[in-house]
Amino acid sequence: MNRARVMLLLLAGLLLAACGTLASALPPIPPVAHVDLSRYMGRWYVIAAIPTAIERDDYDPVETYRREHNGSICTVFRFRRGGFASRLRTVHSTATVVAHTGNAEWHVHLFWFLRLQYIVAWLAPNYSRVIVARDARDYVWLMARTPHISRHDYAAMVARVAAMGYNVSKLRKSPQHWPEPTGPRPSDASLCR
Repeated sequence: MNRARVMLLLLAGLLLAACGTLASALPPIPPVAHVDLSRYMGRWYVIAAIPTAIERDDYDPVETYRREHNGSICTVFRFRRGGFASRLRTVHSTATVVAHTGNAEWHVHLFWFLRLQYIVAWLAPNYSRVIVARDARDYVWLMARTPHISRHDYAAMVARVAAMGYNVSKLRKSPQHWPEPTGPRPSDASLCR
C-alpha cells in the first residue's frame, strides 16, 4: 500500500473517531429488538446511503454477509466506481455482534485499525428491507433484498431516517442496474476469505 493511501486511511480513522466524540451529545439510535442472524445473512442491495468516502461514486453497490464458524460475520462490500461498466471492486471486513443487543448492533472491523458501529435501526418484518445507522448520524444505509424498491417503500425509509435525526438531504440514491454487464464476476460466497 503506498504512503499516500496509508495517510488517507489514518486521516479517515481520526475523523471517524472525532465524529464518535461529537455523537455522544446526541441520543443513541435504538436498535431493533432482535435480529435473526440466519435470516439476515446474504445479499443486500444498497438502495441509498449517506455514503462514506469509499462509496461516494458507486454503482451496483451490494453488501453481503456470511456467518463464520467462529461466530464472526464476513462482510463484503462490492461495487463499481464511477459507472456500470467499471471494474468490480470489493472491500472485505469482519463484524462481531455486540453482546446483549439482540444481534442488532455490530462492530465492523475494517482494515486493521478501524472499528465501526453498525446498528440495525429498522428491519422489515419479512427481512426484505433494512436501515443500518450509526449514533454519530454521519453515515446511513438503506438496503433491500432486491436492487429496486417501490417509491412508497423508499419514502417510508427516508422518513424513518429523518426521524432518527439524520439530514436526509445528504442521502444519495445508489444507481443499480441488473443484471450486470457480462464478464467474470465472483460469486458472493467466494468473496469471503
